[in-house]
Amino acid sequence: MADAVRRDEERGRRAYIGSFTSAGGRGVLAATVDGPTGALTVTGASDAVADPSFLAMGPGGDVLYAVGETEEGVVAAFDVTGPAPRPLGAPAPVGGAHPTHLALAHGHALTANYGSGSVSSLPLGPGGAPHPPVEALRHHGSGPHPERQAGPHAHQVVPAPGGTWVLSVDLGTDSVRVSALDPATGALSAHGETALRPGSGPRHLALHPAGGHAYVLAELAPTLTVCRWEPGTGALTTVGEPVVLPTGTASASYPSGIVAAPDGRFLWAAVRGDDTLVVLALDESLEEPRIVTTVPCGGHWPRDLALDPAGRRLYVANERSGDVTWFDIDPATGVPTPAGSLEAPAVSCVVFA
Repeated sequence: MADAVRRDEERGRRAYIGSFTSAGGRGVLAATVDGPTGALTVTGASDAVADPSFLAMGPGGDVLYAVGETEEGVVAAFDVTGPAPRPLGAPAPVGGAHPTHLALAHGHALTANYGSGSVSSLPLGPGGAPHPPVEALRHHGSGPHPERQAGPHAHQVVPAPGGTWVLSVDLGTDSVRVSALDPATGALSAHGETALRPGSGPRHLALHPAGGHAYVLAELAPTLTVCRWEPGTGALTTVGEPVVLPTGTASASYPSGIVAAPDGRFLWAAVRGDDTLVVLALDESLEEPRIVTTVPCGGHWPRDLALDPAGRRLYVANERSGDVTWFDIDPATGVPTPAGSLEAPAVSCVVFA
């Protein structure tokens, strides 16, 4: 790990930031990352796509992908070999409304379409540009929340490593769906559905790096569900619902993002309203996360969070205060310490090359 960190510091890294143009954001921002301090310095931006709320790096590091979270949702590709993102052709429609998440698998871009409650699969051309979807797999169902769960709302799509399974988290149906992705065609086929607590509104999940567990963070009733994941069969089974917020949390709390440490010892969750980061330690079973502490997120309304590739720092996108804050992580305790911030109006996410 120490050698990898030194190599990163010698060559430098790049980060990319998404933001809501409809709320005053600059769109997609490119930034350099200072190795010793983790500081971000913006080098350029593109507002070619409206509301690029989530980003994903292409496998070679030269192409960046963004969803446009609009009624007629799109996926856009950007050449990021220069100081500012440069659009690669016209965006491609996703065949769904308000996509909120994006991932890449087997030469396809996968999107979770919140507004239409569907997951789309778009083939990528030889130069990396997306094409219209070969598949838009619709979810069905609802939940007890009268305003947020009248129908399905796919919020995140996660390809499972080492295979062709795709997990999609649906806030509207209180469930996680498992689909099979055909690597040759990009077609998606429904495989299974795991029900979570009614009314919880699951938003995002994190897979444990060891490959056998998933941790599902809910938004509407702040909960964390621990699941066992079977890569061979594509089975996702709930095993527990440990506490995710400290006893006595008084303010209205809406968890948003969750990430797992590369060494598998900790989880970090962002909580909006309460505006905190929750540090959870994992035991040997990986099934009983324990709250270590909470720390202020450094801003207001932390929409998403991301680890740097070395796992040494945590970056938080504070949407309503308009800033990205970063924290140094104590490797022994997992506790983040504030290290800096960058102004970024209406920020939504951070990803690294």
